[in-house]
Amino acid sequence: MSERWLGSNQYCPACGCFPLKNYANNKPVADFFCGDCGEQFELKSQRGRIGRTVADGAYRTMIDRITSNTNPSFLFLSYDTNLFIKNLELVPKHFLSPQVIKARKPLAPHARRAGWEGCNILMEEIAPSGRIALILDGSPCRKSDVLQAWQNTIFLQKQKAIASKSWLLSVMRCVERLGRPTFSVEEVYAFEPELSANFPSNKHIRPKVRQQLQVLRDNGYLEFLGGGKYRRLTGA
Repeated sequence: MSERWLGSNQYCPACGCFPLKNYANNKPVADFFCGDCGEQFELKSQRGRIGRTVADGAYRTMIDRITSNTNPSFLFLSYDTNLFIKNLELVPKHFLSPQVIKARKPLAPHARRAGWEGCNILMEEIAPSGRIALILDGSPCRKSDVLQAWQNTIFLQKQKAIASKSWLLSVMRCVERLGRPTFSVEEVYAFEPELSANFPSNKHIRPKVRQQLQVLRDNGYLEFLGGGKYRRLTGA
């Protein structure tokens, strides 16, 4: 039912083309595609609000998908007990990295699929700018806002190396968690223990943070104000 509804009501959040099209058969990597720009989308739907984690399929398959050149973006749809659409949220494909995917405990030896290892999508690990509301509390969001939000971070698609993208996404999330547009590099350094835990092989966290801030500046996400100060231009 949710797929039928989406196919009849949803425009492409990347380019605005209406409507999204269903794949004719069950495609392993996506449910919908845009007939204009070619973007692909996978739909996850559930009753009740999307929580801190969303269950997905096999862990290794998921990692292979999000590190490939053909991974889809995700649409998360929630509905109430009366099947009324409450929220529809987009996570663009360029916000997906191994850091937001967590393996679940493998199935027990006596299970029919013994050893199978599923995964969860860690929604709280995704930067706020990577969670774009299309419907919020039952009300559609402005199409122009959705399209702009997609364009604001499209530069992330230029990061082909998954390690480079993971670092950039992690620093973006730290910046957005500060909760205000203007901040200092010292405030981002406060996340050093967390970044060290996420990237244990890197022993030079602060230089890496400064490098990522410069990349974000060069792509119009940040403005450098001088004296170690930055202003966030996107999603501020």
